[in-house]
Amino acid sequence: MGDLRFATVRLATGPQIHYAEQGNADGDPILFLHGWPDSWFSFSSILPLLSHRVHAFVLDQRGFGDSEALDAGYGIDEFAADAVAFLDAVSIERATIVGHSFGSFVARHVAITNPERVARLVLIGTGVSAATPVTREVQATLMELPDPVPVEFARDFQASTAHVPLPESFFERIVAESLKLAAWRWRSVLDGLLAYDDTEQLSRIVTPTLLIWGERDVLFSRNDQDRLVTAIRGSKLLSYPETGHCPNWERPQRVAADLEAFIDQS
Repeated sequence: MGDLRFATVRLATGPQIHYAEQGNADGDPILFLHGWPDSWFSFSSILPLLSHRVHAFVLDQRGFGDSEALDAGYGIDEFAADAVAFLDAVSIERATIVGHSFGSFVARHVAITNPERVARLVLIGTGVSAATPVTREVQATLMELPDPVPVEFARDFQASTAHVPLPESFFERIVAESLKLAAWRWRSVLDGLLAYDDTEQLSRIVTPTLLIWGERDVLFSRNDQDRLVTAIRGSKLLSYPETGHCPNWERPQRVAADLEAFIDQS
């Protein structure tokens, strides 16, 4: 992965955060926010495809991957505050923020509450609301999830989100990363996500915004995408045929190309 390097930093909001960094220190900064229950590795296939003019930061958000797991504080507000605190910690004034799934709601909240910190916004696999019949069903299933989380449960969940067959080594690492979360953190983060509702605040997003959505997404519909494009002024939708909920896993070449084209055009 070229010049990919790893570090940790203690944020002003509390947790010690593990992150990956790549690219020229003078390059265009991009902050990547992964989905649930993932880690920085969710963007690992995209990073080698980015030009060196991009300065990429990929977090393990609090409680995920190799970042510190606190006893509480797993609402979208706290995750968004961490993202801003991370930008402070690495001395980045404004960045393009890329969020996938759960991370897209965190990114949206940053754009709503701290618009001056967001140069551009890229939302991958997002919806109007995270509370859908599918996610409510997952939430109910988690009520009886044992700890440690069974490998079969993690594997079945992660497999259900992708439509394109994934390389075995990549998929097994995705599963392994998700197993770093204790069962109560699977529940706590999902509960916080489903409690979050920014539908009345989407018009406050004024930064250039790109939505990337797979047409085989089992979580969020095309109707959701159309509603978001209407609600977020000046936003643009890219629909990927024969792609599921995780374009960053399934179509990394196209996501990387579309991301850099969006940066060039906005």
